[in-house]
Amino acid sequence: MIKLENIGSLVTYNSNLGIMDTLNDIEIIIDNDLILEIGNNLRKIDNVINCNHKLVTPGFVDPHTHPVFLNPREDEFNMRLKGSTYEDIAASGGGIRSSVSDLRNVDISLLVSKLKSRMDSFLRYGTTTVECKSGYGLNIESEMKSLKAINEVNNSHPINMIPTFMGAHAFPQEYEKNHEGYVNLICDEMIPKVAKQGFAVFIDVFCEKGYFNPEQSRRILNVGKKHGLIPRMHADEFQNSKSAEIAGETKSISADHLMMVSEEGIKALYENNVIATLLPGTTFFLGQSNYAPYTKLKEAGVEIALATDFNPGSCSIQSMPFIISLACLFLKMDILDAVKACTYTSAKSLMLEDTIGSIEEGKKADLIIWEIDKIEDVSYLVDSTPIRNVLKDGSEVFTA
Repeated sequence: MIKLENIGSLVTYNSNLGIMDTLNDIEIIIDNDLILEIGNNLRKIDNVINCNHKLVTPGFVDPHTHPVFLNPREDEFNMRLKGSTYEDIAASGGGIRSSVSDLRNVDISLLVSKLKSRMDSFLRYGTTTVECKSGYGLNIESEMKSLKAINEVNNSHPINMIPTFMGAHAFPQEYEKNHEGYVNLICDEMIPKVAKQGFAVFIDVFCEKGYFNPEQSRRILNVGKKHGLIPRMHADEFQNSKSAEIAGETKSISADHLMMVSEEGIKALYENNVIATLLPGTTFFLGQSNYAPYTKLKEAGVEIALATDFNPGSCSIQSMPFIISLACLFLKMDILDAVKACTYTSAKSLMLEDTIGSIEEGKKADLIIWEIDKIEDVSYLVDSTPIRNVLKDGSEVFTA
């Protein structure tokens, strides 16, 4: 057993009361990987972590990342500085496609090595669970190689990785003039083989002009559902493509991005209990200003999660504390709403809210011990991450 004592402030979602809760001068007893007791003046335990009257929160849950790639695409960052848009870069052969040839040719051992290093970075920023998408292979062999790499790292790394199959990330070069042929490949061959492989939990599709249209997206998600994969979507990122409505129709667990979501799309999300996963880091990284309409979504009753969208081209951010700062500054989120969005609601978007995402008795002991006193300092200290310790399943996995 381990006892966390001298916790100055514990901030977490309380699932019994349905509110964010702040407890002061509290203690926690951990037995193996679970939180056993939370209270004041708990029994004596020999193995003690002194929190020095600082802040403790749940470990972050990042529900949208693209970490399975070989090389970053920093050249595209400089292209955007010179005026090129995301769409311009993709049309000229850059973007997602430029990562495909690298991944197709890389040996899985190197891919695993790079993936482990990226997971180390996530832990340093307090992320203890991360959703990981494939999507830079775009053929059967390379997509399955990506999912195999996720599974291999997940089995050897303390962080918890949740695999998502995203063969519908873009159209590969060999199918440039045969989009329906690639959709057929995804539905008739990729999805059955991915399901049989057994690693992927979710299926995702990029529904956007120049990528997968509404009809193609609907078909891919429905075929995925028939094979036991749970749908989630890249929705309404650069224009209103009616993909939020498709997310509702297909009962997707999450619709992500949503910068251009319509009133009808917001209604569809609410009526079908689809979580809106917002990615302010991508808007920031792309130098844009049209952040997702958080206030409209919240007022409509849609549940909100936050994620980094870490990927090699359009967002290199791995820090959830920085995402919280962006959410407070540009989405106008309250700090407690932002913390809930990247802990409890993000866990809910991965269907894991019963075991992680909040500090409650019986849940996994995924915790952050901070070097700050107040939760407001997480967003205030924009350029620093004052984390002292990260515990995953009750074990210290990072110490500053």
